[in-house]
Amino acid sequence: MENIWCLHILILCALRGLVHQLWSTYSNMLYLNRTRRVSQQGIDYEQIDHEWDWDNFLILQAIVGSFVYLNFPSLANIPLWDVRGLISCLILHIGISEPLFYWMHRLLHSSHLFPLYHWHHHESKITHPFTAGHATFLEHLLLCVVVGIPTLGTAFIGYGSISVMYSYILAFDFLRCLGHSNVEIIPHSLYQRVPLLRYVIYCPTYHSLHHQEMKTNFCLFMPLYDMLGNTLNTASWSLHKEISSRTSTDERAPDFVFLAHIVDIMSSMHAPFLFRSFSSVPFSTKLFLLPMWPFAFMVVLTMWLKTKTFLFSFYNIRGRLNQTWIVPRAGFQYFLPFAAEGINKLIEEAILRADRIGVKVISLAALNKNESLNGGGTLFVNKHPNLRVRVVHGNTLTAAVILNEIPRDVNEVFLTGATSKLGRAIALYLARRRVRVLMLTKSTERFMKIQREAPVECQKYLVQVTNCKEAKQCKTWIIGKWSTPREQSWAPSGTHFYQFVVPPIIPFRRDCTYGKLAAMRLPKDVTGLGTCEYTMGRGIVHACHAGGIVHLLEGWTHHEVGAIDVDQIDVVWEAALKHGLKPLYNSP
Repeated sequence: MENIWCLHILILCALRGLVHQLWSTYSNMLYLNRTRRVSQQGIDYEQIDHEWDWDNFLILQAIVGSFVYLNFPSLANIPLWDVRGLISCLILHIGISEPLFYWMHRLLHSSHLFPLYHWHHHESKITHPFTAGHATFLEHLLLCVVVGIPTLGTAFIGYGSISVMYSYILAFDFLRCLGHSNVEIIPHSLYQRVPLLRYVIYCPTYHSLHHQEMKTNFCLFMPLYDMLGNTLNTASWSLHKEISSRTSTDERAPDFVFLAHIVDIMSSMHAPFLFRSFSSVPFSTKLFLLPMWPFAFMVVLTMWLKTKTFLFSFYNIRGRLNQTWIVPRAGFQYFLPFAAEGINKLIEEAILRADRIGVKVISLAALNKNESLNGGGTLFVNKHPNLRVRVVHGNTLTAAVILNEIPRDVNEVFLTGATSKLGRAIALYLARRRVRVLMLTKSTERFMKIQREAPVECQKYLVQVTNCKEAKQCKTWIIGKWSTPREQSWAPSGTHFYQFVVPPIIPFRRDCTYGKLAAMRLPKDVTGLGTCEYTMGRGIVHACHAGGIVHLLEGWTHHEVGAIDVDQIDVVWEAALKHGLKPLYNSP
């Protein structure tokens, strides 16, 4: 019987963790609930770190449960079901646990106890299901008492059952997560039809007011006790009506949109609505992801049927709302010829939607601006000449970042992907700096076309090569096209690989160094950012993302599509630095 009791505790811990995780998933599905969010601010890295150990209370309560069994082994003999137990449990909760929590909560807000204990919970500015478990040890002990009275009390009076234990504890966690979810799911019409219900069960709006005005709304789940204690916030029901009645027309349009895409199956699990803590750190393949790969693969394939982009994350910069929208396509799908038309249609619809709702700038990520797909965005600008939204590929800043990472004393570089938009701009810029550029391309026609764009006195610095072997003496490689281990093997020891290829190349050479994709650190005044962009560190975004932000902050009215204007590289770079974006130097 001892093993059975321990098994129940283990199963309950797993189920309780799952309840919190599912609520977290729903709370972060911005594309489903963005109009009904109580607070429109995003959760930043600081709050995520504060709540990192939110599940400690599960361990504590498991230990307490084991201790109770050791002292009362007869509890292991409770039946599977007893309807009297459910009624008794409900009575004990309403009559003892609810008022006890109410008065303990008020006591924790006293001038003496709050700065010692309860401040820890209230340092979370935006409520989230994990915020429910974010508390001090004393608060968790008090919560053990609140939870234990209905469950153990029912058992001690002889009406206990396994079903009561499971149903009450899981319902308790469910309602706690509901109140902290920051998403209003209870329709106002329900409270209007059954007015008594508003005093029986609270809602996310009700609890969020407690985090804003801490002298009100102290109840556990039943606002009845706030009414009896004269601590009911008078704005509770009017604010609930306002939030639950919102529609998409009431939603604030973002100033800037970064149109991203899924890179691969593994990185698709880096989404904040899956594992919030995992998405708040740079992506890397973890062992716990491997069992979920088949499921993620099926989801990605299912998303092929999705015909609209969806909201992924958002943050604010100097009062400007920035959003990331995701095209529901993975990287490998961009290289399927029959998928090109459908992908372009998705991108076009996203641009038109952004134009319709009043977005000022939309920036295209990596493969969404592929030259062979849509000519770096020119397809959409030519097709819709009256667009108010500015379409930006951000490659000008990407080129600027790469070029400013290359040391000034470098006099020769080897460039793959040399005839792409970025390759062309990098080659022409370096030629102007009197740097010899070995351009890997088998197309003499394309090489000559680029060479003729350079000033006459600089054309000699552009040299066509047809294989990697010709760069075996060059220690600066700029990779714009996927590079195999054999190709990398021609690089001399000590070579540094700069790159602008998606996905990044695999670092096969241990005697060489590898730079990351071009990126910039956002200004310090950014708020609400809690997700890392792919493998980038916290507060760092890809250069094409940053390029769109600069376009917005500068108020530029031109589209940045098609070929890169080499004369604008330094202009964009200086503008980025002026607005507080900082470079990340990956050079050795």
